[in-house]
Formats: sequence, structure tokens, C-alpha cells
Amino acid sequence: MKNSNLVKLQKNRSTLNEKLIFLAGATGMAGTSILVHILNNYPGAKVRASYYKNTRPFIKNERVDYVDGDLTSLEDCKRMASGCDCAVMAAAYTGGAGIIRSFPWRHIKENLLMNTQMIEAFQLENIKRVIYIGSATLYQEFEGSIKEDELDLNKDPNQAYLGFGWVVRFIEKLCKFLYEQNGMEIVVARVANIFGPYAKFDPKTSNFIPAIIRKAIDKMDPFEVWGSPDVIRDVIYSDDFARAIVMMLDNGNVKFDVFNVGSGVKVSVGEVVNLALKYAGHTPKEVKYIQDKPTTMNFRALDCTKIKNTLGWQAQNTVEEGIRKTTEWWFENKGRWNK
Repeated sequence: MKNSNLVKLQKNRSTLNEKLIFLAGATGMAGTSILVHILNNYPGAKVRASYYKNTRPFIKNERVDYVDGDLTSLEDCKRMASGCDCAVMAAAYTGGAGIIRSFPWRHIKENLLMNTQMIEAFQLENIKRVIYIGSATLYQEFEGSIKEDELDLNKDPNQAYLGFGWVVRFIEKLCKFLYEQNGMEIVVARVANIFGPYAKFDPKTSNFIPAIIRKAIDKMDPFEVWGSPDVIRDVIYSDDFARAIVMMLDNGNVKFDVFNVGSGVKVSVGEVVNLALKYAGHTPKEVKYIQDKPTTMNFRALDCTKIKNTLGWQAQNTVEEGIRKTTEWWFENKGRWNK
């Protein structure tokens, strides 16, 4: 109850209702979740929502101004962010283990270029406050749930995320430098594996939970899963993620800081498989874990105490509730959702 009251107090005092927010990557899962949360909870807020090429807008609202542009272009970033009060960097070149292994250089280059161009544009356009959505893949291998101050830059990220993990580390350092040198308020989110509606559900490009859900709905049998059932992850349902990001944007008392954003609960791939099969109503004759397919690290868990104590945020959906909601959404939308 204490945390709930804190959240309500911050919402009532919100200044976002007076703001024009630039939302980069507004048609991806992360961006869409943030957009929906803003529209539902901040009736005076307006959003300048960026998209690119074939990622067409699908949420229509008079408070949303969609702009088409290339975030690797400084001029496009300046044009899209011009006149905005604050910004959320929700754009990323993403994919599952197969994408990371198949196109490692593209994964590095696109994310590095997008984020540096956006940050420079925000400076030039005098954006006052920025949320950088990073990734928990920047962490070194660690036993137990890792805290923000336990990041060790003397140790590499896990080999599977080596390139991208160092990109995230660099962008974080750039954010801190700009805050200290120029006074731009920047808050960093080290985010766990996000899942939920509007995700990529193509098993070739998706993260592991949407891929598993799609296979379950499709009644795959034998049911094939890449990797081991014992792999441990911290995952977060998209609604909870969006609420955390908007709270970070809204809390002007935090000028610069870094927060883990996850459920704070360890879940195994085997548990995810069982839940997806349960809510898809599928009982395959055989579940096969294929060890020679691309996978990533075997264990990652986040300690999310800091964001709870500082902002009063914690996940409201259990992993099971999130998987149930995501499975139901995919079942209802698979005919029209082409990601």
C-alpha cells in the first residue's frame, strides 16, 4: 500500500501533462507500451512518435504526432525532436540469439549510431530531460541477482553479448558525461528481457518468450526449444516496463541515475515453456530442447531494490500473468500482426 500511494502521489503531481514528449521507436514493442501508458494515464501529454520505413503506426490518437525518420541521421533526429520538452530513447536494433550471432556487427553499429545521433540532436535542440533505455546485457557474468553498482567494467559482458554490451556501457558513460558537462538530465534503465503484446513473434527474429508462445499457439509437436530448460532469466512484462520508464521520466527529483528494471524474479526457460503450453492449451507428445541452436548466457538476474526504494516502482504482473496475457493477445492478433 505504501508504494501504491507513492505512485499515486507522483502521478497527481505530474508535469508530463504539460509536455511534448519525443518517443523514439514508437512502433516497436517497448515504444508502443510506453505510448499506450502515456495516453491512458496522462491526458494532457502529447507525443512526437518516431517510426521508420515499414514499421507503420497503428495506434491513432489526436495527441500523437507520428514522424517518419532515420535515427542514424543527425538531421532526421534534430527534425523529429525539434520543439519537444523531453525524450525517451526506446528505439533499438533488436532480435533473439540467432540475430545476435548472425549479424553481430550490424547489431553493434546500428545501436551505437542511433543512440549517439539522438543524444547529439537532443543537445542541439535543447531537450531538457532524457530517458535512455539500455539493457542488462551490459553486465559481466555474476552469481546471484546483480545490483547497479556491481557492474565491473574490468570484466567483459558475457561473450554472447560482448559487442552490444560494450555499446550499452559506452552510451551510459556518454550519458553521465553529458549530465556532468552540460546539465542535461538523463536517467538510464538497465532493462531485463521485455515481453508482451506488440512483440516480434517470428521465431527467427524474436526473443525467447514470444517465440515459445507462437510455437505453443501453433501446436508445434514435437515442441522444439532452443537451448536448455535450466537457463535462468529475469524478464519483465511490457506494461510494468512502460510504467517504470514513464515514472523515471516524470520524477524530476532524479537528475541522473541508473536503475535496473526487471521483475526481480528468476525464471527458467523450462518454466516459461510450461506456462506457454498451459495457456495455449497445448500438450505436445514431446518437448525437445535443442542444444546446438544459437543461445546466450545461462544465468542473469537483476536486483531491482533501488528503483523500488527511489521511485516506488515494482512489477505488478507476475511472470505467469504476463505470459497468460501475452498468449491471449497473440491468439487474438496473430492473423493481423506481421512481426
